[in-house]
Amino acid sequence: MDTTTLVPLPDTASRWNQVWAALDLVNDPELDEPITDMGFVEKVAVDGEGGVDVAFRLPTYWCSPNFAFLMAQDIKSGIDALSWVRRSDVQLLDHMAAEEMNTVVNAGGVFSDVFNGLIRGEDLKELREKFDLKAFQRRQEVVIKALKAQGLTTEAIVTLTLAALEAADLGEAERAKARYLGLGRTKGILGDLALTTYQRAPLTAAGFADYMGLLRSVRINMEFSGSLCRGLKISRYQELDTNGVLASFPPNPVPPNFTQAKHRV
Repeated sequence: MDTTTLVPLPDTASRWNQVWAALDLVNDPELDEPITDMGFVEKVAVDGEGGVDVAFRLPTYWCSPNFAFLMAQDIKSGIDALSWVRRSDVQLLDHMAAEEMNTVVNAGGVFSDVFNGLIRGEDLKELREKFDLKAFQRRQEVVIKALKAQGLTTEAIVTLTLAALEAADLGEAERAKARYLGLGRTKGILGDLALTTYQRAPLTAAGFADYMGLLRSVRINMEFSGSLCRGLKISRYQELDTNGVLASFPPNPVPPNFTQAKHRV
């Protein structure tokens, strides 16, 4: 983070909400779901000197280290991107590689540093690309199904312009649309057409049914993985509350006054 020009600190409530908004943009890469929705964030603390501390947990002790590193790295970069942040610390808890990973992430290192040379030069770029592909496809399916629900024909969908999609009101699918457009722009995929393959090939009416079958298979796989993760998290962190009733621990600590508009699926 750049501390050469210090930005005046916003009030505590504003800083708190900005941190949660940044965390809300961090996804579990395998599931394409925000870590805030998944209840992974255990602690957020902001201090009076521009410091931010974040702790998070995953469903199991052995969750894939590369997935965990991607989330920790994205938390760190998201927090550091806030103009007023002067210090940040990210802690992964209860994980087999937590100590090594926390040290590397907070020092700005790469994944291969975590295992001290056991793997060579791994920066997870290929893995990120794989997850971006799946995320793009999952979000795109929601958008296409919403367009079909509004009565658009297959021909109209495959020739829909980007401007037309941006102007369209997809109702409950607006969140998915914003996420789809955001990823498409970030990856440089979207051009004049609103809907293409991840490789920028235009969709065709003749191949539309097969393409929708592909998108459906991606969604089902991700939904199954998401259900499994939620179940494992509940099983791992259930504890008795003060009334003797089983309750998930830690509870999802997203503050009730956190009003960041949800624009993701």
